[in-house]
Amino acid sequence: MPYDLITIGGGAAGFFGAITHAEHGGGSTLIVERAAKPLGKVKISGGGRCNVTHACFEPREFTKNYPRGAKALLGPLHRFGVEDTIEWFRARGVELWTQEDGRMFPTTDDSQTIIDCLQDSARRAGVEVRTRSGIRSIARGAHGFRLESERGEVFEARRVLIATGGTRVAAGARLAEQLGHTLLPAVPSLFAFKIDDPRLADLPGIAVVVTECRVDGIKLVTKGPLLITHEGVSGPAILRLSAWGARELAALHYRFTLRVDWLPEVDVAAVLQRQREQAGRQKVETRSPFPEIPKRFWLRFLEAAAVPSDRNWADLTKAERKALVAQLTRAEFEVAGKNLNKDEFVTCGGVRLDEIDPKTMESRLCPGLYFAGEVTDVDGITGGFNFQNAWTGGYLAGAAAAAQGIEG
Repeated sequence: MPYDLITIGGGAAGFFGAITHAEHGGGSTLIVERAAKPLGKVKISGGGRCNVTHACFEPREFTKNYPRGAKALLGPLHRFGVEDTIEWFRARGVELWTQEDGRMFPTTDDSQTIIDCLQDSARRAGVEVRTRSGIRSIARGAHGFRLESERGEVFEARRVLIATGGTRVAAGARLAEQLGHTLLPAVPSLFAFKIDDPRLADLPGIAVVVTECRVDGIKLVTKGPLLITHEGVSGPAILRLSAWGARELAALHYRFTLRVDWLPEVDVAAVLQRQREQAGRQKVETRSPFPEIPKRFWLRFLEAAAVPSDRNWADLTKAERKALVAQLTRAEFEVAGKNLNKDEFVTCGGVRLDEIDPKTMESRLCPGLYFAGEVTDVDGITGGFNFQNAWTGGYLAGAAAAAQGIEG
């Protein structure tokens, strides 16, 4: 007998959709997952803590954190939003807590808590899980859909939920394409920038809390913390830039000029002038006059501006002050590529949103086919937004598939 629902993809969206389908009386439910273990991205997310969602409870405000898909996600968030997610996990014994930045984690600070909850809920609902079973083809069959795995297994299902995630968008998208869907090309979102520059060398871990970043040729500006890494720069300001500029940066082949204002909220020229007047006999290398800039980093600005480190503040020339202001407020860095966490990175692109009914997540082109998660052209910034898209889409798809089965 065919399954009532087969979910392709054993990640957050796939599990949530399958559990919802089974708990709503939808009938026999199977999850097929290519990897040896399901929920791999849940395991590593948030540094192993799992950033479940974000404490922003107004849907319109919440959608401002999605570079793509914000409008399409507004309605679904009204049907299953952040409060629903919190209550769903609470009802299954998992409490969440909120960090100062709004990110929400299980109180255990252990992603295994979320994995155990999802797997236990699936087991109790009677959901079957089959791993090492990537689906290579899908077509209409006698009972609805016929699926064939990469190992030659054949499955039949009345309904199918594709939830293969962004890291496997190519595989999931190919299946959608086989059933008539058109696709938007998948490109990485949320990535760090590779920069080889002496101003940043050997300073990994140094962060500046408020910066303003932009890319030459793109009308996009982001503001926020910037982190120096072993290979360049990262942090919220850079990740937001990479998210909203994902397609433009891909078109540039990740070769571009990054402009950074390290002190956008500071009158840098005035601070330097005050130093000359109040600490004229001190050497410029003694300490950074900006609390935001650690001394080790400050010395790099002096080098870049060609200011001798043993120069007294009183002897700083007008040209040297001008050069320092430029380095601190208009620094240019040549980006030569991107850095990705290959297991966790987010993609934009996938199934076109106008081909999906946002009330049910069902295909407008192929009845009985559903989508959830990053396989659609929805992607959020860091902070729990991509997981909330998974919970929301998975729930709506699972509930709608169950209702269709009961009615049918």
